[in-house]
Amino acid sequence: MNGLMRVTGAWTGLLTDWLDRESLAAPRLRAQLARFSPDDVVPLPVWRDALAQAAALRPGVPALGLQIGAGVQPRHLGVLGYLVAASDNLGEAMRVYLAYERLFYGANLAQVRWHGDEVEIAWPPAEQGPMFNEVSIGALVTFMSRQVDDPPRPLQISFVHEAASDLRQCYEAFFACPVVFGDSHTRVRIPVSYMQIPMRHPEPGLRVLLDGQAEALLRALPEPGDFDQAVQRLLLRVLPEGGVSVHRLAQMMNQSARTLQRRLGDHGLTWQMLLDRTREQLARQYLRDPALSVCEVAMMLGYSDQSAFTKAFKRWTADTPQAWRSRSLR
Repeated sequence: MNGLMRVTGAWTGLLTDWLDRESLAAPRLRAQLARFSPDDVVPLPVWRDALAQAAALRPGVPALGLQIGAGVQPRHLGVLGYLVAASDNLGEAMRVYLAYERLFYGANLAQVRWHGDEVEIAWPPAEQGPMFNEVSIGALVTFMSRQVDDPPRPLQISFVHEAASDLRQCYEAFFACPVVFGDSHTRVRIPVSYMQIPMRHPEPGLRVLLDGQAEALLRALPEPGDFDQAVQRLLLRVLPEGGVSVHRLAQMMNQSARTLQRRLGDHGLTWQMLLDRTREQLARQYLRDPALSVCEVAMMLGYSDQSAFTKAFKRWTADTPQAWRSRSLR
């Protein structure tokens, strides 16, 4: 699932605004976030790394992700946020979210489940990490509560990750409802009756316009599938051997290089984009291991020498591998 997921570039503004509220300089994190415009796609490892940097700025703060998510505004969600806010009631807002979730995550993840007079939205488990889910669910519940008068509380919130017993009170105070940890899914459960609660600022005319925009954006997105994941898995195998090329991977996949490049294009990718994305993700992972030298990391990523790797890494991050490692290991 992670190979399909990403977040919209508008979401990075949520973290930038938190830095502003906390009066945190964080030049490295701000520079990383500034690379993305609201219409960009932010790879999941990049967003997780940004959240990890934020956590390092406020060590020991319980449920920090909820505090970050509480600052959510419609602009942080892109067109999806404005569509939800313009809906007639919570039921319509939920349908809008389900219809256009792929604009935000790059994939349709949420599942609606009915339990008598209760309804829940559930997200399957993945390796995003606790803070990712805290920010996402904290923002979702906060955003929806701001769209109605006298906002009702959820019946229950569930997280996949575990949490220390002394933190439960912190979560339950934020959501004003029971919170379950170690569940099979991330869940938000509410009474079915909430579906009829009117939104504070319904705008049917705006909804129609935004629906058209959202439909156009959806058509422009590549269909999620296993193809780019399969190519990336092959890259993971051959990068350490050096000499990686589109021709070599095409041969391993029993197709021509031209066919492979065309199929990548159908998924909104070029060969160089996929190669760079994979190398950047792996570079961040390897550099966090102090047992690996920068030269070894360069070799593991298939570069001919350390200088070629350093040049590429500076292009991705505006930083050298050594400087990035020093800060990430503090």
